[in-house]
Amino acid sequence: MASQKLKILAVIVALLALLYIVPQSGSFVVLLATRAMAFAILAMSVDLLLGFTGLSSMGQAAYFGVGAYLTAVLATKLQFGLGWDFWIVVLLGILIGAALAALFGLFAIRATGVYFLMITLALGQCVWGLAYRWNSLTGGDNGINMTGRPNFGLDLSNDVTFFYLVFAFFSVSLFMLYVLVRSPFGRSLEGIRERELRMQILGYNTWLHKYIAFIIAGGFGGLAGVLWAHTNGHVSPETVVLTTSVDALLMVVLGGAGTLVGAILGAGIVFGLREYLSTLVPWWQYVLGGVYVLTILYLPMGLMGIPSLVRQRFKGRPKEAGANMATKELASKPS
Repeated sequence: MASQKLKILAVIVALLALLYIVPQSGSFVVLLATRAMAFAILAMSVDLLLGFTGLSSMGQAAYFGVGAYLTAVLATKLQFGLGWDFWIVVLLGILIGAALAALFGLFAIRATGVYFLMITLALGQCVWGLAYRWNSLTGGDNGINMTGRPNFGLDLSNDVTFFYLVFAFFSVSLFMLYVLVRSPFGRSLEGIRERELRMQILGYNTWLHKYIAFIIAGGFGGLAGVLWAHTNGHVSPETVVLTTSVDALLMVVLGGAGTLVGAILGAGIVFGLREYLSTLVPWWQYVLGGVYVLTILYLPMGLMGIPSLVRQRFKGRPKEAGANMATKELASKPS
């Protein structure tokens, strides 16, 4: 219990430090942190599925994309969402992401393992196909350029002000997901991840639990899409492409699945490395790929698993030393 409180305190301190340091930095750092936080919400939604429910989804970009396209279409075609009605767009983005997940979940949740992964991938590609082909609504391959950010007393065209807004959404999302995974419902998801058959024997409706988690993850994906549209200023099929889902999945694996904070850490590292390495070498993708491979091979629990590995290493040393001493004593005794 004390350890858990210490972890919560560490996260709060890190968030407060981020809130203080980033606005004091240059505009590039502010924009980079804003993009990373918006995407981190998507990564946390993936962690809810992968880390806590045991579902490897490759279609999370679909909910991210519909939230982003909804925001862009309403803003450019109807001039809606650029004032106080921005909050309505946020709500609509969450609802449309959850509704699409509810529809896709009817097909995907009945499958498990690699079959679930392939179904979510196929459904995500359907959304990408619509974004690419429906020129009259989505602009096709050219996408949609946002006309500007909302102004409802707070001028969000100012990057620092917009950073504070995204930070608020990001913090609330982290808190809500933390409360969810620590609740009895979240504990049941962990039970399904570890041993679904046992949970079924105990009387749990595992399909319904997974379905609800899938819908919640879709809602947070839609929220991330709304924020991303205003952060990026441009929405195109690249927002819905498969690599967006892969990026979110790899961020979770890099940071550590089943921790929520690991998804945030992974998003920050990936965005930071991507922007920094791209200024140094043209083959920065290979470096980032190498980081992923090394993490999977040598840190299967992700970066958040390093403290436990260190503790295990130090706990194992006294036992090894004691065993070696006992062996030497036995060897020195005359037969």
